[in-house]
Amino acid sequence: MSEETPAENGTDAGDETPADDVDWEMAPDSDAEFPNDPEKVEFIREIAEDIYGESSESRQVSAILYRVSDLYDPEGDTSPEEIYLNVRHIMDIKAQGGLDR
Repeated sequence: MSEETPAENGTDAGDETPADDVDWEMAPDSDAEFPNDPEKVEFIREIAEDIYGESSESRQVSAILYRVSDLYDPEGDTSPEEIYLNVRHIMDIKAQGGLDR
């Protein structure tokens, strides 16, 4: 039987809870209501378009804002948990030096 590190077996060091479960615990409450609000969708998307630029960081923030605007769009298909986990994933990749690492 091989010894796995916490990163390999999906747990945090000294914790038997899978890392994904810890992320869900830290994510916003999934019972939150986000009523349809076309004005808010338009406003958030205008900001996303304004900050979209040449840098990967500005593009990432712009993409996150679009996902947030989807919360208020009746045709949007996302949740606070999905947005949170997406941002966590982006930050983890950044911390590791990017996808090309």
